Parts: sequence; C-alpha cells; structure tokens
Amino acid sequence: MPAVYIGIGANLGAAQDSVQQAIARLCALPQTQMQASSGLYSSAPIDAGGDDYINAVVCLETALGAEDLLRHLQAIELAFGRERPYRNAPRTLDLDLLLYGDEQIATTALTVPHPRMTERAFVLLPLLQIAPDIHIPGRGAAQAWMASVAAQRIQIISIN
Repeated sequence: MPAVYIGIGANLGAAQDSVQQAIARLCALPQTQMQASSGLYSSAPIDAGGDDYINAVVCLETALGAEDLLRHLQAIELAFGRERPYRNAPRTLDLDLLLYGDEQIATTALTVPHPRMTERAFVLLPLLQIAPDIHIPGRGAAQAWMASVAAQRIQIISIN
C-alpha cells in the first residue's frame, strides 16, 4: 500500500476541533491505516484574508486509489460544511492530497504532488515533522524548499 500524505487546514468555526476530528475521520477510512500525524500549527492565510489557519499533515497507508481517496476527502470536507464560494476562501475544513506514494498524477480532477505544496510553510513544516527525509516526486527533497517559505508566519501549537 502506498504512503499518502494529506494536508489538513481550517480557519472557520472551531478550527482546531475540526482538524482533530478530521484526523479521526481519516483514520477510519476503509482499507486505510494511519502511520503518522504532525502536531498542529497556526499559520497566517496566504493570498486571502480571515483568521489564522490551524494546519496539520498526516501520513496514511491505503489501498484506495488516488481518485477514490480524493472522493473520500471531499465527502469529509462536505460533512464539515465546506463551501467553495471563491478561490482561497476561508474554510471550515480543507483536505489536500499532497503525495500519493511516488506517483505523479495529472488528471482533470487531481494533481499530485499538490501543485503549491512547495510554496507553503503550513504544508512543509508539518510534513517534515513526520517525514524529515521525504522527497517530492519531480521536485526533490522537501527540505530544500524551506528557505523559500521562511518568511511565512507559522508556529506549532501542539505536538503529537
């Protein structure tokens, strides 16, 4: 089963509770086992206004195909009241499929590795917390991208 990495974020409502509940829902996905979960981070919105986000990254092993996993992630988002009124709108819950094993996927529904993951401290810091030596297919070591996000405001608020 491939190791997959999911980015989790929320900045509406009880964001910290939403992120923690989403982690529990991810653990309950069919044919899936949790391998690791980062601590929780607080980060400023990027390209948007609103409250700070609560973010985390989890590593799962799953027998679900990438697009099937995406459908499960979107169903969880909807259960938390996710709306998409405009790009980068505040969110009750955002689940991003960051990495799916070593695969590079480009379909109309899904792009993996996530196209902006190397531009976001709120992805890279929690990802590197649980997988310090991880390589991003087609892009190299995740650690190599840290300098480019160093100016983004982020802080850890709880450690797993």
